[in-house]
Amino acid sequence: MGKGGQPRRAQAHDGELGAAVARAQDGDEAAFAVAYRLVQPRLLGYVRGLVGDDAEDVTSDAWLEIARDLGRFKGDGAGFRGWTATIARHRALDHLRRQRARPRPSALEQDVLGLPGPQSTHDQALEALSTERALELVAGLPRDQAEAVLLRVVVGLDGPAAARVLGKRPGAVRMAAYRGLKRLARQLGGESVTDETSRTVGESK
Repeated sequence: MGKGGQPRRAQAHDGELGAAVARAQDGDEAAFAVAYRLVQPRLLGYVRGLVGDDAEDVTSDAWLEIARDLGRFKGDGAGFRGWTATIARHRALDHLRRQRARPRPSALEQDVLGLPGPQSTHDQALEALSTERALELVAGLPRDQAEAVLLRVVVGLDGPAAARVLGKRPGAVRMAAYRGLKRLARQLGGESVTDETSRTVGESK
């Protein structure tokens, strides 16, 4: 079962998704369509946060690979979301390399350490992130924060699953997601939420 940061809507579909994937692996094309319908909106949002307007093309390439390699997948619905996010991320990074436009996080954003803040900041930012405006704001975050927020909020992965996609320690991903959500809460007008957290986690900017 997911932990606090995993959107409940994603969790609610994991049983249905896992069953659809299992049927699709047995050759049921209609079941693959069900899996696609359950995963695609969040996957597209994640890729849009990485590559912007080219997200549809990149996500289509990812689904070709997902369909080709479906027989190799082992896991449940939550695992399938993580697996598809990993494939989509690889396709997105390939696309960015081709465009020579891959943004790099600053050393400061990578190295700053702090303590997890109150859950209220996280929850309120999660609610706000359902909007297109919020996705635009996510694209302006340092890459480590943007990817952590997109995986946790848009794709709906829990901390360990997001860490596996990114190839990082869960603590580092949790901290990046927290810092990104805190920044987004401030940008979205949540100053009352961030007052307390600014005393909990020191900001260098």
